[in-house]
Amino acid sequence: MAEAQSKQRLAAACSAIVMGVCAFLLPRLPVEEQTVSSAAIEKRHQAEGFRAGPYIPTKGDVPTIGYGSTVYEDGTRVTLADPPITRERAVQIARAHTSKAERMFRASIPGVELYPGEYDLFVDFIYQFGINTWNKGSLPRLLKAGNYTAACQKLLEYRFQDGRDCSLSRNWGPRGCRGVWLRQQERHSDCMALQGAA
Repeated sequence: MAEAQSKQRLAAACSAIVMGVCAFLLPRLPVEEQTVSSAAIEKRHQAEGFRAGPYIPTKGDVPTIGYGSTVYEDGTRVTLADPPITRERAVQIARAHTSKAERMFRASIPGVELYPGEYDLFVDFIYQFGINTWNKGSLPRLLKAGNYTAACQKLLEYRFQDGRDCSLSRNWGPRGCRGVWLRQQERHSDCMALQGAA
């Protein structure tokens, strides 16, 4: 028990360290022993940006509010008719969304061991793309097999939104989906940095 708590404390401290260095400090841990780091949550909030009122982020997307939330705590979907919310309320909704994503993530790959940075980025993937996209793809299978580098590479294939290839500049612009591609590139880069430290 003491060893597990010590590893959890080290994992929390690790979130503030460059990912590649973090892997040297801490071995991979079972997903059941981990939680998303505060640094990862802050990074997501910055990537999503705050919007008090509901909006459609990109063409073909669903109504979103706060820090990229598409549903409230009780599962009710955000609609464009919803009233504005405060930043504090947005954090509450995002926290509930993250907790749900974590539970589904752990259930999808029981016993799999990940670095804290890997755990953070794959939970963030589910936060953005949803558990159905995660479960239908090959990422869970690759992680269960211990093919971490292949899982990192697979992230770059998730670059489509509403039938558009978000890696193509013609699909950028005001209502485009460049942000989808940029976030996937960042996840891929972070993930590969961890493999380099293994």
